[in-house]
This record gives sequence, structure tokens and C-alpha cells, in this order.
Amino acid sequence: MDRWMLITLGIALVICAALAVFAPAAHAGPPLLCYPFQIDDAKSLPWGSGGWRAPAPGYDLRRLADDTLALLGPAVPVIVRMETLRRAAVYATKDRQIAAHLLGRLEARMHHAEAAGKPDALAIFDAGYLIETYKQAGLPEVLRGATGTLDGYAMIRKAIEMRGPDPEMEFAAALALADNRSQDARTAHLRKALASAEPGSRLAKNLITHCHLVGIRANTLAEMRSQLGSPKI
Repeated sequence: MDRWMLITLGIALVICAALAVFAPAAHAGPPLLCYPFQIDDAKSLPWGSGGWRAPAPGYDLRRLADDTLALLGPAVPVIVRMETLRRAAVYATKDRQIAAHLLGRLEARMHHAEAAGKPDALAIFDAGYLIETYKQAGLPEVLRGATGTLDGYAMIRKAIEMRGPDPEMEFAAALALADNRSQDARTAHLRKALASAEPGSRLAKNLITHCHLVGIRANTLAEMRSQLGSPKI
């Protein structure tokens, strides 16, 4: 691990830990990085047992891009993709070349589909979501090497437009805006996610565990809907 990446990871760790202690009313640390998603027994990158910053000991970083893309097939649910990309970003903070290679592979997959005349909403989502996660992880030098837009949120929105109503992507878009760039847009995404969430579903579990990151305190979907004025579809 080079000195630059060690500093980057250290900054991310300090932000996540310090804000969790001193700012409980706001989102505590980068939401796309510091808060694991519940994926039950779905397959993702190997992980340790120490929380959000616990990569598996001995994992070969050279495998990161190949392993990540293999876990992002077309049948993989969006929230599982989000957790895989979160883990990948944590691993990527250890090595800037590997971080850049991973982003490059995701962008290449997206561009290849577009060049073939078959734009892939999931490929666009994955690249956009990783870009937003890298931003929150403090990886500006890696993002400068991107081959397309650096507006990952716009890419997530494009994926939603292409894919049609997708409450899990709406949830992802809301978290990407947890930095208060646009509270109105964030609330709109959250309402759309809530509208289709069923009690006990993977989406419902993650909405409840992550809602404090967007300024909501609730223990049930009903409480969230009451605060947001979001009806159930």
C-alpha cells in the first residue's frame, strides 16, 4: 500500500468514526462507504467480521476487478450490487492503480454496450454508483482518469430512466444525494423507493437501517412514510 492510499484510507476511517460519535443527528460518515447493506446470503466480495472496514485478510487485490465484475451479472439485485461496490471501494482505497483499473473496467463494459447499440442500464448504474462511492472515499486522483462524466448521480438517474420504475435504484440515488446537494431530489427518490417497499423485503430492511443517513428517524416503513408523506403503492 503506497503512502497516498494509506492517507486516503486513514481520512475515510477518521471521518466515519468521528462523525458517528459527534454528529448522531446527521448522517455519520460517507453513507455509500461506511454503512454495509443487508444482503442476507447473497454472494458478494469476501469480507471479514469487523464491520464496514473489515476486508477479508489475505484477499488478493489483483483479483478485485475480475471478482467484482463477475458478481455484477444481470440477475443480481440492485442492493446486492450496492454492497459489492461498497466492498470493492474499501478494497480499492488500498491501491490507486487497482482503484483506477476497477473503474476503467466498469466504464469499458458500459461503453462497449453503448457502442453495440444496446445500452445497459445496470452497467451505467454500476459505473455511476462506483464513481459516487469513490468521491465519498476521497479518491480524486483516480476519478481524474475516468473516461466519461464524473457525475455518478446523473448516471444513476439515467439508469433509472432506462430501466423504468426501480425502487432499489431510487434508494441508491437518495443515498448518493445524502451530502445535501439537493434535498428535494433526495426526498423524491426516497418516496419512490418507499412506495413499493414491502415489509420484510431486502429493500425495506435497508431503508430502515439507512434512513438516518438522509435525516429520517424511523423504525418501520409506516413511520418513514408518515414523515415523508409517501403512500404505499
